[in-house]
Amino acid sequence: MKKIFLLVSLSFFFIVGYAQSYPQTENTIRVMNYNIRNGIGMDNKTDLQRIADVILALAPDVVALQELDSVTNRSNQVDVLRHLASLTAMFPVYGAAIPFDGGKYGVGILSKERPLSWKNIPLPGREEARTLLIVEFNDYVLANTHFSLNEEDRLASVEIINQAAKNFDKPGILAGDINALPDSPVLEAFNENWITLSNPQQFTFPSDSPNRTIDYILGYTPKGYTYSVWQARVVQTLASDHLPLFADIRLKTTEDNIFRTPVYLQNPATDGMTVMWLTNVPAYSWVEYGTDSLDMQIAKTWVEGIAMANNKLNRIRLDGLQPGTHYYYRVHSREITLYQAYRKEFGHTASSEIRSFTTLDDNQTDFTAIIFNDLHDIFPLFDKLNEQIKDIQADIIFFNGDNISDVQTEEAAVRTISHFTRGIGGDKVPSIFVRGNHEARGAYSPFLWNLLGKVGVNHSYGAFNIGDTRFVVLDVGEDKPDDHWVYYGMNDFTQFRKDQAEFLRKEIASDEFKSAERRVLIHHIPIYGWENSFTDSFIPGRDFWGDILAEAPFDIAINGHTHRFRYVPKGESGNNFPVVIGGGNNERSATVLILQKQGNQMTLTVLNAEGETLLSLEL
Repeated sequence: MKKIFLLVSLSFFFIVGYAQSYPQTENTIRVMNYNIRNGIGMDNKTDLQRIADVILALAPDVVALQELDSVTNRSNQVDVLRHLASLTAMFPVYGAAIPFDGGKYGVGILSKERPLSWKNIPLPGREEARTLLIVEFNDYVLANTHFSLNEEDRLASVEIINQAAKNFDKPGILAGDINALPDSPVLEAFNENWITLSNPQQFTFPSDSPNRTIDYILGYTPKGYTYSVWQARVVQTLASDHLPLFADIRLKTTEDNIFRTPVYLQNPATDGMTVMWLTNVPAYSWVEYGTDSLDMQIAKTWVEGIAMANNKLNRIRLDGLQPGTHYYYRVHSREITLYQAYRKEFGHTASSEIRSFTTLDDNQTDFTAIIFNDLHDIFPLFDKLNEQIKDIQADIIFFNGDNISDVQTEEAAVRTISHFTRGIGGDKVPSIFVRGNHEARGAYSPFLWNLLGKVGVNHSYGAFNIGDTRFVVLDVGEDKPDDHWVYYGMNDFTQFRKDQAEFLRKEIASDEFKSAERRVLIHHIPIYGWENSFTDSFIPGRDFWGDILAEAPFDIAINGHTHRFRYVPKGESGNNFPVVIGGGNNERSATVLILQKQGNQMTLTVLNAEGETLLSLEL
């Protein structure tokens, strides 16, 4: 007896540690099956906490349990399933098969998700009646059963289950103690309509010396539902006379739930455009594009000879485009439900509507650029500002810093980017996100560029032309010195600004800059026209860029950050060019800027949230 107790104790610690070797793959359902013999272990002791520990160690989304008492004398009037539910923090559904010993005896299902509906269907059993418990969840149906010891009853049960499964309007999974071997007539009968999702080569009974498989997890297939199994295991423990088993299953996602975000365009150029979007599921994605919507070619992202796939973030660069040319495109994402070395399985393919964009053109003289700043994730404010420029056809949109604020999670960043890009028609008009100091904060800030195209491709600073106008975009970084205590020694914007100083010198000396008809400087934190009262007048960028900009022939500098609109004429604050600082993050102070060039004339118009003109400047 001591030996058995020691084995059971060791078995518990074994499964708790071993379960860590079975991390669940995202977007899968972990289905567990366990005949628990009413909590009686191989030491002949009833221990429901021990059963609960096995369940908790494997952390299933749903578990089918067999041999359960409900308020019987044998179980001291304990509702076994409800007690396990309280120990595992899962929802219980009980299916009684027979009255027994003052209570009931049957099967049950525990689930993390609240069930939508359930029903019990009687099954034949000569030694005792059996049952089929069917529970519906949002994305699938789980059925649980414990078959008779008689083969004729088992074969009859298969037909009853098949008839019940015909009513499923979503994927159906069956788990249970089938009391039949993998090569038996019963499993052969199941194979006509079901696929085995568990691993029948791993024995499930008896737990102390397993030598056969009688417990299974199956998937219903006639309606075209598929079940990609990422892993299927039988786990060693002596908490019952059966071994628990589980399968991590990925179901196909519906086509209308594959795309997570709308498409948004980044990194515009005369010869290229970056197309970006996110999916809810791992996918294999591509873009069709061309000047004729009926004759388009395909672009994919290749990484050292391998197609970028099984990811949710899609960034596909269209290169070799013609300047000033109108292109049609649409994006496709095919769900990947299984990605293994020599086996891959796919779900549905989602396709967008055909969209279009126009590449930049060095020969054009006219353009319209819209600039937002300091929106701080305030969607109603953006919507109101966007309403003021709804009739203006923009060629490019700048989000000039502190629009995505102190981002903590990818979800929060995606929500903001999606709202802004959807609002501006970002599937037709490219946008450039300039980092502000608030985008440099928060747990997700180091990864924010995963969701955005850097203006300099490899850097968040850079320069490019729209026609004969040269745009130079800088990234000032944070608004306090690197040694400020709030940064915990994790910032080095000093070196970052030094790198940009070298970039500025080369840029201003370049032929592209010198030959430009107009030159526009955009960065978030102003160098001219404000004083930083919070940090002893520390003006980030002025120490490294001030001497360079003092001689730079820009036509205008556009900034934000101060939350106060201000126009700083040339020379007023030592600036060699006019400076316009956008407003703040409320309807009283917010602004939207419209930079337009027609022929040789460039103008900058500043509107408030009511659409009133605060500034109309000819440059």
